[in-house]
Order: sequence, then structure tokens, then C-alpha cells
Amino acid sequence: MENCCTCLKPKATLVCGSCESAVCKYCAQFLDEAQFLYLPEIPKDLKHTTYCNSCFDSKVQPAINDYEKVVRAAKGIITFFTADSKVTRNFKRTDKPFTVKDCAEKEEVLMKLAFLAVLGEYNAIIDIDIKSEKIRNGSRQTTKWSGTAMPAQVTSSRLL
Repeated sequence: MENCCTCLKPKATLVCGSCESAVCKYCAQFLDEAQFLYLPEIPKDLKHTTYCNSCFDSKVQPAINDYEKVVRAAKGIITFFTADSKVTRNFKRTDKPFTVKDCAEKEEVLMKLAFLAVLGEYNAIIDIDIKSEKIRNGSRQTTKWSGTAMPAQVTSSRLL
């Protein structure tokens, strides 16, 4: 058995996912798998669940702070659904639409679309089309949600 890299006690039963050093359960920092739910692709350093204090402070915590900043910006993004086409008819549609599939809830689809727009430095998503699909597995039924949206840069003069 190895010593913990933080407290140097001999009961290190866990391994840091990043630097692979031994960590005891009292010194280990745990990362929930759903922490980066809206990221399209999770970076390699953030896919692990157990970290030592130094790796968590240097790699994971800055990524969590950046992610939460983007999530706050995504919550404030301007949204227009396909039913609002009269309002959005003068908006430019030059980029490819974003597509999100296999989500558990309708709100998750909308948030993932908004998150992608913020990552692309847009301030609005227009022509949002969200669809549901019922999946039956014997007597159990679930719903999978998917959606598409067009990213846009909206100014206040276009809203008038």
C-alpha cells in the first residue's frame, strides 16, 4: 500500500485520475459525472471521478468555474421558437443550425442549445424546434427529447 500524496498516511485506497498518485478517501476530491452535463465533449482531464487536491485545484476547479460562467450566460440567452417567425424574419441565418439529441427533458434540450450558442459567441437562438419521441420497453415508457436551433447575433434595433 502506498502513502497518500496529500497527508502521507499509509491508507491510500484511491488513485488520482489525472496524475495517478495514491490518495486516501479523506483527502480525495470527487467529481460528479453529471458536473459537465451541457458540454458537447468532455476533455480528457475532466472524465475522471477522483482527484488529489493539487490536480483538483490546478485542473478541475478552473474548468468548473469557466463552465459555470458559460452556464450563467446560457441562462440569459435570447430564445425564439419557430412560432415566433414573424419576429425573427429579419435575422441573418448564415451559420449551420445546432442539433441536440437524446436528452431526458425538454429544458435540458433548450439549455444545451443555449450553451452551444454561448460557446459560439452568439447571444440568441432562433427557429427552435424541440421534438419528443416515446420509447417503449415492455411495460416501461420513456421520452427522449431532441431539438434544433439556429444561432444568431441579435441587436436591440432588430427587436423593434
